[in-house]
This record gives sequence, structure tokens and C-alpha cells, in this order.
Amino acid sequence: MAQVLEFKLPDLGEGLTEAEIVRWLVEVGDVVAVDQPVVEVETAKAMVEVPCPYGGVVTARFGEEGAELPVGAPLLTVAVGSMERVDGHEVPGEPSGDGANSEASGNVLVGYGTAAPAARRRRVRPAPVSAQAPAAAERTASTQDPATARQPVLATAGQSASATAAPPVGDAQGPVAVISPLVRKLARQHGLDLRQVVGTGRDGLILRTDVECAIRAADEERAADASPAVRPAPDTSAERIALRGVRGAVAEKLSRSRREIPDATCWVDADATELMAARAAMNAAGPKVSVLALLARICTAALARFPELNSTVDAEAREIVRLSGVHLGFAAQTERGLVVPVVRDAHTRNAESIGAEIARLTKAARDGKLTPAQLTGGTFTLNNYGVFGVDGSTPIINHPEAAMLGVGRIVPKPWVHEGELAVRQVVQLSLTFDHRVCDGGTAGGFLRYVADCVEQPAILLRAL
Repeated sequence: MAQVLEFKLPDLGEGLTEAEIVRWLVEVGDVVAVDQPVVEVETAKAMVEVPCPYGGVVTARFGEEGAELPVGAPLLTVAVGSMERVDGHEVPGEPSGDGANSEASGNVLVGYGTAAPAARRRRVRPAPVSAQAPAAAERTASTQDPATARQPVLATAGQSASATAAPPVGDAQGPVAVISPLVRKLARQHGLDLRQVVGTGRDGLILRTDVECAIRAADEERAADASPAVRPAPDTSAERIALRGVRGAVAEKLSRSRREIPDATCWVDADATELMAARAAMNAAGPKVSVLALLARICTAALARFPELNSTVDAEAREIVRLSGVHLGFAAQTERGLVVPVVRDAHTRNAESIGAEIARLTKAARDGKLTPAQLTGGTFTLNNYGVFGVDGSTPIINHPEAAMLGVGRIVPKPWVHEGELAVRQVVQLSLTFDHRVCDGGTAGGFLRYVADCVEQPAILLRAL
């Protein structure tokens, strides 16, 4: 007999706790090889193809396309063993001597090694909440007054997900059916007792949607108590779009930035005529260099002079952590939303090298192939919103960084040049910075140096 192994959603890195199934790449009955991609999932960071560490026949899939699964939840099961031909079809035969597929996975995933899988251990699956609670209720009822013992102690099994507030289930000190740390954190932030929430997941597992529904119900109840006036009926024709995936991650990060960072913004107009002329000369003499690459190189030179802005704040330790390397993030608009790929060690690169890396990461972003590692770890962000045809903006800092430089469009404008009015190529630069890491003098000095380099690119020669 073939051995049936369960493949669970692995930890995809960077602290991600859940993923949404976008597209299944295999069907039940398909034969899969070791490390063959079996499902495409979307995390809060990127679209990822998940390879299976086992080779064999797919016997079951868990979760429909569009479903959100926590890390550790079953993805599929694979019958593993030697392949035999039966009635013209290849099926798993007897497993190898060690009780598992002899071919090892070379794809390292958290929770899965690179060696052949160990012999399948017998699992004891905890009973669903709906099955555990009656027993707990009976134990409680046996010690209660008969008049109160008949009172209901848990929601019915058919209760809908919207009815998330329910009486306590089971022992008040017992475990709660929650896997995701994000769910626990969300409940703590809103003062929600998870024992009062009915889980709609498998075996009574409490999902993020259950907690969000309970929070909304509590908010509505408080609002109703505070304002008993009759409310207008909700607009049933309004479109509702779930804040999840990339859009949800962006929303959470920007909200956290606004909550935690006391930011301030300063801006200046600069004459970019000489910068554009320098770029034209560079492109005529060699590989083409983008304006964004030149601005990125200017940023690394400015951060070398003003390292306060290449830092982060450890609020718990009450310390400013000044970082040694510059990992430059840049905002890129894609069909899936705004993402911020990171150019690693930008301080060691010249403009041509930075431009090539920006081009590579931008293509990967638009193809939906960026990895979580390519979207995290930035220390400073450059945001070129001029591509949208606007002059200025007040950027929101990419938490936990300390600053972001925004660049508007470069357009011909009247400008006083060498004492005379002339038409010059003008750009507005804005710097949003964390006021905890520096004062306005440092931020103004950084922005002025960037503007000077834009107006006189030869200043960069001192930094080379």
C-alpha cells in the first residue's frame, strides 16, 4: 500500500501567517514530482508558487480558490510510494523501505526539511469546539445550582459566522482554537475575549474574519447604545472590497505608520535642467540610465552625509537604531496595487547598477513574481509620483523606516536662471521624516543636498 502524506501550507517567510489560494496547479488524481509547484497563493507580500516536498499521486485538496488558509493548515495529501501500472495507469505501489518517498525535496520550506520525509506518525486530532463544549457544559452543570444548570452555555452548531459573539465555550482557562498570531494580536488590540467568539474554521478554528465580525458587532452595539436614533438602511447596492492580500498589507502598514511615527514634511523646488542634460550625455555614451536611477544614486550620497535618516526607532528599548547599509526601496505601481521592491546595498552601487536592479525588480513586480525577501528590509524609500502627472505630495513613511523622498514630475516652468527669467525643467522634491530621529535642520540639510545635486550633478563627483 502507498503511504498517504499530508502537505501543510508552509511558512513562506518574513512572519507571514496566512495566504489566499489563487489557483490550483494540480487536480486530485494527478501525479506530482518532488518540488513540483502544486498551488499558487497570494500572501501579504507577493504571489508565490508553492512546491510540494513529496512525489506521488494527489489524493485530496483542501480549500477552494479564493479561500484564505493559515500557515500550518493542510493543503493537500499525496499517496507516496513506488509507481505501478494498473489497467494502463500509473498508481503508487509499495512505499520504499523507510516508509516514505525515497526522493528528497531540495526546496527548503520552514517546517519541511531537505531529507526524505520521516515515517508518518499517528495524529490525535482535537475534537471540534462544537464537540468539546457539550462535555464541558455537562461538567459545569453538575456543579451548578439545578435552576441555573439548564441555561444554554454555547451557540448551536448551525449558528452563522455573523453571530460571532457567543457565551463562553468550555473551561474558562482552557485553550482557544486559534492558530494565527495575527488573530490573537487583533483580538488583544480590541480587547476581545476569544472565548466569546465562535470559530467558523475547520474543527472550530477561529479565523481572522470571525474576529473582525465580532469587533464590528461590538462597535455597532456600542454605537447603538450611544446613539439610539434611527439609522438609515444600509446601501445594499454598494460594492464591498475585502482588504486582504497586497491591498490589505498596504492598508495595515500605512495605518501603523500614521499611528506610531510623528512625521513631518518639508519640500523644495529644484531646477533639474542640468540633471536632464547629464542623463542625455550618459545615455549617448553607454547603457541608458533612468531619472529614477540618478535620483536613487543622489539619495545614497545624501544618506552618507545625513545617516540619521537611514535608521529606525526601537520604541520598546527607546533607542534610535542607525543602520550601516542602505537598502533602497522604490514605489512601483502594478495591477495588484502598490509594492515597494528593495535594491540591496544601494550604497555600494553606481547609477548604472542601481538602474539595472530597478528595472529587474520592476519587471518582477509587474509579473507578480517578487518574493517576500525582495519586498522587505528597506531602510529608505524613494517615491517617484511624478509618473502620475502630479507635482507634489506628502508621502507616508514606509514603516519602520525613518524617511521617504518624494519626487514630482519634471516640467518646463519659468525660472530665474543666472539673473534672468528663463524656461527651465523644474521638479518639486518633498521629504517626509520621522521627527524622533532628527530635527528640521537635519531633514532640511538632506533635502537641500539632494536639490543641489539635481541642479548641479557635478556635486556628485565628490561622493564617488
